[in-house]
Amino acid sequence: MKYFFDTYALVEIVKRNPDYIKYFEEVITTSKFNLAELYYSLLRDMGEEKAMAGYFQFRDSAIEISDDVIFDAMKLKLKNKKLSYVDCIGYTLALKNDLRFLTGDREFKEMDNVEFVQ
Repeated sequence: MKYFFDTYALVEIVKRNPDYIKYFEEVITTSKFNLAELYYSLLRDMGEEKAMAGYFQFRDSAIEISDDVIFDAMKLKLKNKKLSYVDCIGYTLALKNDLRFLTGDREFKEMDNVEFVQ
């Protein structure tokens, strides 16, 4: 199984959460938007040095976001007001690239194509 790593999953990988051990060796696919969220989260909680290290650890894992992904993601956002723009883009990228969306965000718990790990 191949995965799209949501920001939640990336943070848990950085924190070495034991619930994410089985994903530590997976090929990581994410987006620049998720990297921006990761950087912010780590900057807020762990400081600039850890934030920079986390960002650069996953930088080469970011895939391109096409126009059709943006359009479909914003349609998803319109239907699901509780989801963030970044989450909608990531989820849509996962679907369009045949990747399972890996997250611990409870808003996704019952959605299709989601591997939910908290």
